[in-house]
Amino acid sequence: MSLPPLQAGVDRITAISVCTRPFRAQGPRIELERIGDKDVIHQYGHGGSGWSLSWGSGAIATDMAMRTGARDIAVIGCGAIGLTTAVLLQRAGARVTIYAKELPPDVRSSAATGVWSPDSRICLEQHATPAFKVQWEAMTRHSFGRFQNMLGLPGNPVEWIDSYYVADPGGPAQAGPDTRPRFAVLRRELVPDLSIKALEYAPGNHPFGDRVARRYSFMMYNLTAYADRLLSDFRATGGRTEIREFRGPADFAALKEKTLVNCTGYGARALMRDESVVPVRGQLARMPPQPGVGYGLFYNQVSFVPRRDGLVFQFTGPDDYYGYGDEGTAPDRAEAERAVGTIASLFAAV
Repeated sequence: MSLPPLQAGVDRITAISVCTRPFRAQGPRIELERIGDKDVIHQYGHGGSGWSLSWGSGAIATDMAMRTGARDIAVIGCGAIGLTTAVLLQRAGARVTIYAKELPPDVRSSAATGVWSPDSRICLEQHATPAFKVQWEAMTRHSFGRFQNMLGLPGNPVEWIDSYYVADPGGPAQAGPDTRPRFAVLRRELVPDLSIKALEYAPGNHPFGDRVARRYSFMMYNLTAYADRLLSDFRATGGRTEIREFRGPADFAALKEKTLVNCTGYGARALMRDESVVPVRGQLARMPPQPGVGYGLFYNQVSFVPRRDGLVFQFTGPDDYYGYGDEGTAPDRAEAERAVGTIASLFAAV
């Protein structure tokens, strides 16, 4: 197996972006609440799975909204969940206006890694009840099917890539016992048929020296093209966007629509005074695309994804608690350089 060497160096970093994932221990909040004279469908708290679950989650919220009888519907927020839900509402026959403080690419979702990760920090294991698992599987399968229909579209908003998990001989050092609550891991149990079987390469059969390499295949989103396509489709079929900031539920009263879908992600913590929404910080180091490099890598707690809108490197930390409770958005140059340097070290002898 041969791969074109990646030209990675800290001098090639063009940007550092930070994403705040909206984690809820109980999983996403998808429910209807009556606020004043408005029917408000809350749809937020998807952790690191917002893009991945957007179509399935949006289908549930769309059904709730349409059952109110309204045909003029407001969507609050224009990130992964809000934008996808707005498109689904249109397809269900609604007239939709998106109200948001910011539009892509300035929303938090635009700083996501952009990979298929439907159970990434979706809930704590203790809250993965049988009912939740049924809902999660339905959202996952619905979303997966939608993404398959987007393969091959102009701009490649969605595509499959091969990614290589690389490990040093002997593996990582064993950590001590961890008494913190575990995050739910659901893919292997509930949707194993949506994954392609991994293939392992012994040393000498790959370009990474005496390390072990394992190949996985998964979907990747080129978020610039993907979000632009969704927003263009929404506007082309009569959708409206209006820049507006909401500081509390009382502000909903000023909207003419009687049915609202609240897709504010981490913003719901302040908007709804919902302290069940916990920030999980994630940072990307960005580089220009490199022709011929269409594979991903994971090595020493760093992931690399070859998006067409720019190569991305992320230090993921030793476990899913890395970045937990951190709402800081200031770029960390040292972390970015560590991520790039780790991946670059794989090609030091190439």
